[in-house]
Amino acid sequence: MKYIVALQNRLDMLKAQALGCLKKKEGQNTIEYVLMLVVVVGVAGIAGVAIKKFMPELFDNVKTKILGGVNSAAE
Repeated sequence: MKYIVALQNRLDMLKAQALGCLKKKEGQNTIEYVLMLVVVVGVAGIAGVAIKKFMPELFDNVKTKILGGVNSAAE
């Protein structure tokens, strides 16, 4: 009888440990994913604003180079 009680106690302890392991949630959760998304969107937004300032100049440079290449090829 003594061994049965000891075995029962041991099984209860193993069961409690197993349930404890299942309840542990390690790793990233939703809040961490949202924070990462906010950072990525913020960086993309800042980069977009910075690039927008230089876009007209950039397109003019590209247009000039293309037209210059076409004109020199036509000669």
